[in-house]
Amino acid sequence: MDPLTRIRAICLDLPECSERLSHGCPTFFVRQKTSFVKYIDGGYDEPGPTIWCPAPDGVQAELVDAEPERFFVPPYVGHSGWIGVRLDVDPDWGEFAEIIHDAYRKVAPKRLAAELD
Repeated sequence: MDPLTRIRAICLDLPECSERLSHGCPTFFVRQKTSFVKYIDGGYDEPGPTIWCPAPDGVQAELVDAEPERFFVPPYVGHSGWIGVRLDVDPDWGEFAEIIHDAYRKVAPKRLAAELD
């Protein structure tokens, strides 16, 4: 299964999630307003597929420092605490699902985020 199909399945399983193109990339939104995952397949100086998503406070630096081959600070949104994840470097789909769920919790209204617990 290709990475976008897997990312789409994880995201669209979340409450009130939708998908549409944003800046030419498949992007996932809570209540069609707030984005929480952007899928980019080769762009912004990354040769392979990546996702960008908001990380819990302090996690961006922790992941980038620990595994810079897998995680990076994405352009444009990195200053806001978003994390870039390389999907073709030692892929762990369980970990990717956790990262996506954390991103959803970061931006979703409390009632929706509580549905994940």
